[in-house]
Amino acid sequence: MNPRLRATLQLTVLVVVLGLLFWLFPAAFAFAEMAARELRYLWWMVLLVALAIWLIWGVSRRPKK
Repeated sequence: MNPRLRATLQLTVLVVVLGLLFWLFPAAFAFAEMAARELRYLWWMVLLVALAIWLIWGVSRRPKK
């Protein structure tokens, strides 16, 4: 599996999981909608997404020697 295919697959899985979570938990969708409407809440959403990305891809990587 080449790196481009792997990155595309990871992004697709992330989008599908987010869609599934928004479908299963309407409160999360309401929060996202409120964050899009209210700019003062938007930075919280950006921080949460950045934390999720860091936890998914950043923590599991081994440090370079």
